[in-house]
Amino acid sequence: MGCFEVLDTDSRSAARQGLLTTAHGRVETPVFMPVGSSGAVKGVTPQQLRRTGATIVLANTYHLLLRPGVATIERLGGLHRFMSWDGPSLTDSGGYQIFSLSPLTKIDDEGVEFASHIDGTRIRLNAEEATQIQNRLGADIIMCFDECTPYPCDEHRLRKAVERTIRWARRCKRAHHNTSQLLFGIVQGGIDSQLRGCCASEIVRLGFDGYAIGGLSVGEGHKNMIETVEHTAALLPENAPRYLMGVGTPADIIAAVGAGVDMFDCVLPTRNGRNAFAFTEAGPLRLRNSSHINDGGPIDPACDCYCCKNFSRAAIRHYFNTSEMLGPILVSLHNLRFYQRLMAKIRQALAGGRFSDWAKQQLRQYSGYR
Repeated sequence: MGCFEVLDTDSRSAARQGLLTTAHGRVETPVFMPVGSSGAVKGVTPQQLRRTGATIVLANTYHLLLRPGVATIERLGGLHRFMSWDGPSLTDSGGYQIFSLSPLTKIDDEGVEFASHIDGTRIRLNAEEATQIQNRLGADIIMCFDECTPYPCDEHRLRKAVERTIRWARRCKRAHHNTSQLLFGIVQGGIDSQLRGCCASEIVRLGFDGYAIGGLSVGEGHKNMIETVEHTAALLPENAPRYLMGVGTPADIIAAVGAGVDMFDCVLPTRNGRNAFAFTEAGPLRLRNSSHINDGGPIDPACDCYCCKNFSRAAIRHYFNTSEMLGPILVSLHNLRFYQRLMAKIRQALAGGRFSDWAKQQLRQYSGYR
């Protein structure tokens, strides 16, 4: 069984540096987890991913259930062997797809029926099935099944989702039987502080290995998000990891670290990379623009990634404009490295006792990404 240790704290905020121990190794926090929903981070090999500085990756129960199927992954030796990733991993439960695939879902107190986004096949998921599937996949950290709501959301629906999330968490804990895995509970409640408090109280009372803040980055905006994170994180145990799901931009991450969050995931580095959008110290860079046609410089002179060491902006622009697959790969690699460099700077600032001053400056610098 893994454990979490707080190593350093910031005297002027709730930020902390920690060490999370899992069955497949240790993870320094705050940490960013690249997203590999279907068992691979798009366009990037596990070796390349390691070289960006990634130490833990995320996969998704719903997507792996559809293809290739849980039994296939089991026969091939489990999720780590399937992905050719020997480090720590986390699987989401499929609760986010209740939100993202809402036109294809029917939800009740028992669970959710999905119409597959691939071929329309009906798939039923509930708390027990989502937990048992994750037990079989074998990730180091697994998530309770929850209901993620949209923004805005009326009070009745939001309250109903919180009640379901609490009941489902109780059922997930009873169904969890793989002692080598950490099980995280999820706090829902939109931007309603009262509902967040109620949900956090009940989830903490149940007792989990870690706690996640879900249901954000769904349209509520940076200010509402951070106010909700600050309120919710303060209600979670200090001796357990705190995970903000699906977030976010550099400014989102820095502000959430200041609120006491330890773990993050987001599709932005690779999704934006596939669309010629690069994160840099100087602000966002759109590499299809004609201004780069003769630019022999790297995406970011401050970056030490493979892309920046070997390719010019002009070459990358050419690859995108000719639909050469190398373009999306290179910018994805750069963006992933940008995020890992950002997390390393956060940990260094915490270790050096200067996080608050550093964060204030960085939040101004990264305001263009919101």
